[in-house]
Amino acid sequence: MKLSSEQLCATEHLTGPALTLAVPGSGKTTVLLNRLLRLMARGVDPSRILTITFSKSAQLDMKRRFGALSQASCPFMTLHAFSYRILRDYYRKKGRDMRLIDEQSGKKFEIIRRIYGDLFNRRLSDENLEHIVTTISAVKNAMLPPTDSTARIKGFTQIYQAYETYKNENSLIDFDDMILQAIAILKSDKALLKKYQSRYDFYQLDEGQDTSRAQFELLHILSAPAHNLFMVADDDQSIYAFRGASPDYLLHINKVYPDITLYYLKHNYRSSKNIVDLSHQFISQNTRRFVKDMRSSKDYASPVKIFKVRDTSHQYDLIVKTMAQAPEKSYAVLYRNNLSSLGLVEYLERHKVDFNIHGNRLRFFRHFVVTDILNIIHFSYNTTDSSLFSSFYYKIRGYISKKHIAYIKAHSGSDVLKTLLGYPDLPSYYRDTLFSLMHDFKVLRSLSVADQIEYVLNALGYRDYLVDFSEKFGFSHTSLLEFAHMLKYIAGSVLSFDELLGRLQYLEELLKKPQLRQTRCTLSTIHSVKGLEYDTVFIIDAVDGVLPLPTTNRTDAEEERRLFYVAMTRAREELYILAPKIYNGKLTAVSAFIDELSHYS
Repeated sequence: MKLSSEQLCATEHLTGPALTLAVPGSGKTTVLLNRLLRLMARGVDPSRILTITFSKSAQLDMKRRFGALSQASCPFMTLHAFSYRILRDYYRKKGRDMRLIDEQSGKKFEIIRRIYGDLFNRRLSDENLEHIVTTISAVKNAMLPPTDSTARIKGFTQIYQAYETYKNENSLIDFDDMILQAIAILKSDKALLKKYQSRYDFYQLDEGQDTSRAQFELLHILSAPAHNLFMVADDDQSIYAFRGASPDYLLHINKVYPDITLYYLKHNYRSSKNIVDLSHQFISQNTRRFVKDMRSSKDYASPVKIFKVRDTSHQYDLIVKTMAQAPEKSYAVLYRNNLSSLGLVEYLERHKVDFNIHGNRLRFFRHFVVTDILNIIHFSYNTTDSSLFSSFYYKIRGYISKKHIAYIKAHSGSDVLKTLLGYPDLPSYYRDTLFSLMHDFKVLRSLSVADQIEYVLNALGYRDYLVDFSEKFGFSHTSLLEFAHMLKYIAGSVLSFDELLGRLQYLEELLKKPQLRQTRCTLSTIHSVKGLEYDTVFIIDAVDGVLPLPTTNRTDAEEERRLFYVAMTRAREELYILAPKIYNGKLTAVSAFIDELSHYS
């Protein structure tokens, strides 16, 4: 492959620190691989050049691509894998065996959930659990002290310290410990420091914008004293703040390496000039960034299309019809939140459209909102089920107490509400409440399934419970209601409650299946699609409060803009941005980003 003048200039870099700022589609991997070839041509032993990648999949892809260029054996590794080698060496010397927590199995979540229960004697919701796990990771990667104020979680410091104690007592480490412990080990063990500093002469770092402060610190130690560290990055694509990544380190890199050399890859070889020009204007509104130009090597093609559609179903319909017009092309449907994938999957499956899903971490089927609504409806068909009633009684209107529940369980087998009418010295107004509830459950079982969900929310007061719950635990009740709306959307295509349960089970199994490699349609969160490209990209749910999320500071606002920019620049030929006027069952303002893009175009 013939290199451009700017690519060739970067590959010629020999010694000392360097940062190559690469716009989307500019051939950053090509530069990294060709620099390897150039170093080897200058007589550098390929085994002395380590290329660090952000993920295991990137490592394998880069190794495969290098194998097509050279028979030489060059090491490609993730920084976590390299850190793990340091840890194994260190603990072997100490006669101690440290085991890595398998985070894919959910073991880390189980440990923290148990710790929380032991500390506070109450159950931790899935949402709070995920927030705590994510915050522990972010705090470690940013090398911040674990304080309640930093995490914005009451009791976070206690949870953090108890988690660290548990791991130490059980000879466990997690994914984030590998970096921090490797740093601490190299600073305290001079022999190991010398061993690992002498292993490689040159370091290359891919996706530098995704690297956390702790990871940069480790690379700084390893590459000393020569600091032959060649980094490729795009600060405009830094979208992993929740993992501790930030563009700030890159923006102030000259304070760490005063003699650093900067290179620029300004040409986007991926996207049409329409997409490049619009996305460049868009991202240029951020202020905390390197000022750089982005130019397209392609001509003008199809203008970026912005559609304000009636509702989410009309989004899906437009996508399916567009794909049918050119089935030979590759398509990606991108969204901010995993929950957005469910309605899309429901629609595509019913319309017999095959698809793959990237980065699916959907927690819908076991979410407490979904479980509560299904339990309440289920109870309407069997009002003698006291155990089922006990799971939600305090979440609906009626002011039923724990004493009432104990009385019900003592008379199990009978109709729950009729049994309560026999509670000793029951006030007359309470009897009226029970008769009203009996009427509600009778009405509930007579409704269509979609109407049943609405009835649970409004007539039975479950919506009020979600509002109270959100205020108490710091959630957005709007985000919780999204689960109810999605359940109602799926229920709109079934004829009975049993059919809804079957449909949910089917969708859950469908989402667990391996990807269909032959399909040309990919569904993905924006976070999971970085580095990939498609002929046509649809960005859906571009509405206020979703894309972008509400923010209270410039740092978060600029990350939201970078996220949208990453989505835009995945498209080669066509880009569609879709905004439903009705979202989650109510009129919603379109994204502020759409108004901005309309002004540019």
